[in-house]
Amino acid sequence: MSEGGNAMNITTNGWVHQLMRQLGMKNEQLQKELSLYQTALEHSYEGIIVVDPDGYIISVNETYASFINKVPDDVRGKHVTEVVENTRMHLVAKTGYPEVANVQEINGHQMIANRIPIVLDGEVVAVVGKIMFQDLDDLFKMNSQFQELIKQSSLFDTPHEQLKAKYAFQQIAGQDDKIVKTRKMAKKAAKTDTTILIEGESGTGKELFAHAIHRESRRANGPFVRLHCAAIPESLFESELFGYKEGSFTGAKQSGKVGKIALAHRGTLFLDEVSEMPLAMQVKLLRVLQEKEIEPIGGVAPEAVDVRIIAATNRPLEALVKQGSFRADLYYRLYVMPLRIPPLRERLEDFGTLAHSLLRELEREMGIDVAGLTTQAEGKLKKHEWPGNIRELRNVLERAMIRKEDEWIESGDIDFSFALTESVANDESLQETIERVERERIEEALKHEDGDAQRAAKRLGIGKSSFYAKRSKYDIP
Repeated sequence: MSEGGNAMNITTNGWVHQLMRQLGMKNEQLQKELSLYQTALEHSYEGIIVVDPDGYIISVNETYASFINKVPDDVRGKHVTEVVENTRMHLVAKTGYPEVANVQEINGHQMIANRIPIVLDGEVVAVVGKIMFQDLDDLFKMNSQFQELIKQSSLFDTPHEQLKAKYAFQQIAGQDDKIVKTRKMAKKAAKTDTTILIEGESGTGKELFAHAIHRESRRANGPFVRLHCAAIPESLFESELFGYKEGSFTGAKQSGKVGKIALAHRGTLFLDEVSEMPLAMQVKLLRVLQEKEIEPIGGVAPEAVDVRIIAATNRPLEALVKQGSFRADLYYRLYVMPLRIPPLRERLEDFGTLAHSLLRELEREMGIDVAGLTTQAEGKLKKHEWPGNIRELRNVLERAMIRKEDEWIESGDIDFSFALTESVANDESLQETIERVERERIEEALKHEDGDAQRAAKRLGIGKSSFYAKRSKYDIP
């Protein structure tokens, strides 16, 4: 783009040489290699298009131009939205996030496309788009051939190839001292096989850390298996965790079932909400940690397993041990390397970074452009308590993206009316829900009565002594 904002009419080979000049590259050998690269692009069977950071077309090869019924020289210098139907190249240039194997409809054809940003010194300098399949029929045909190849060659012995961690430490944003310290400790722990217990409130990102630890560990190429302890009925817990052999009980699959621990062999088993594990299963899990072996239902002998355990909880296990609802011996086995994830209200220094990161992620997922938050909107967000933490923040921002009238999210677009219950309902215990609602009602009453405690107590229909006791309990000023 020129300083005036007009697209430059760059010839096919010109964009490469211009980029070289911008980067200060004068090496003759490099020029030859880049020219060769440009020639390869021009004669590639795959359709390729390149845009600059503002979305203007720098280069397009004959294959791509033919697919969109255009001539290459006619489209260079134009904005990609004027030329390519349903394009997202300009959005990738803005967000810097690659998009791989996306379905895009052009001229009535559903094709598969990649959009890859080229980043130099932290800045997107170009985006390369590539047509992988010009029609979904081509993809289905190849998939059919691939499945047949798998059957013939038994390419995979286990389903582990599908069980991969999705997140890395680079995706855990923030420079607050607490999160930096936790991230540093997690990276150190990832280099060992030590059992890890991740503690933190609902929505703080405990699973994100579990994924990142696995990806940084020596087990990174092994499976990452997640078991949500609160989501499994007690009667099914043993079969989910340990699996069962053929014909073990009425209704069992004829082929039997592989349990989560066996699936995680030579990898990582992530026990989410481990506090909700039944006591009977806690005894069996303790044996796995001690003996490194399992015994499936209906099995005749123990089977050796090599599994690293990462557990997470939003409830204080030490208190549950005192209550008798969690075994002390298992607690000590899990509490080898504790990691505490700070809640969002303790990370207000990172608020702007986190909000920006989430907005870019939502922009990519929703296909809605957003410039950012106004100062008033960010101020309103910072005043909120965030009991649902980052998960709640994401929900609120997603709702604001839909509500906004302009490119910026205004204060009026921020709606907390049902964000709290949405964000915490899945992880909150009944007692935690009661205490949260109680605190909110007391704060609302005080605000409505301009801080007058007596009138606030009357408004809530409780006695003054009860009101003062609850106010003290929740440390409400």
